[in-house]
Amino acid sequence: MAFQRAIAIEDKQERRQEILDAIEKLYLAHPDRMPNVAEVAQAAGVAKGTVYLYFPAKEELLLALHEQHVGLFFKALMEKLSGPGPLGFDDVFAVTRKHLIRMPGYLPLTSRCFGMMERETPVDSAIAFKCRVAEVLAIAGAGLERHFPTLGAGGGVRLLMNSYGLIVGLWQLLHPNERFGKALERPELQLLKRDYEHEIEGALRALWDGSLKGRKSK
Repeated sequence: MAFQRAIAIEDKQERRQEILDAIEKLYLAHPDRMPNVAEVAQAAGVAKGTVYLYFPAKEELLLALHEQHVGLFFKALMEKLSGPGPLGFDDVFAVTRKHLIRMPGYLPLTSRCFGMMERETPVDSAIAFKCRVAEVLAIAGAGLERHFPTLGAGGGVRLLMNSYGLIVGLWQLLHPNERFGKALERPELQLLKRDYEHEIEGALRALWDGSLKGRKSK
């Protein structure tokens, strides 16, 4: 009986992943719109009712995909932090660049999910998501403090949160929103035409240098 339950759980996890894979494919193909449940069901080869069984609201589909991407980042980061070191900014940034900055669709999906959690995502689902992120954030922050002891207790989490705020906020500022069309060509907006990856690396490096040096001077 226990063996049968294990198979059933494994089957459910596989089916859930198939649905997530389907919505990721659809979202990357058309990042300007959110696919509906019927489209996701067809792409995953399941009935609409099956999608609702795993994700009661369509907003929870995108939030689950976002959480999957966040999980991949933290997994790679903690693998890096679990090593003997010593680590520097470039080591951590390499993980960030691969899993956040260059991950296809990550930043637009993050921006969309932030907006959904404020307005559309069921409160219980949003809070549960934040709790799970806070748990892995605490673990990663502690790992960061082991490699950068001058951060002090709690400094690792603070630095990670500030870094993430920079990554998402700068992307939102510099990302050319297509709905504005030719208005983006106005002379006063030309200062926003910058290479995002170059700008975010410089901003993060300055943040990390300031955070580490600030702690050392105290």
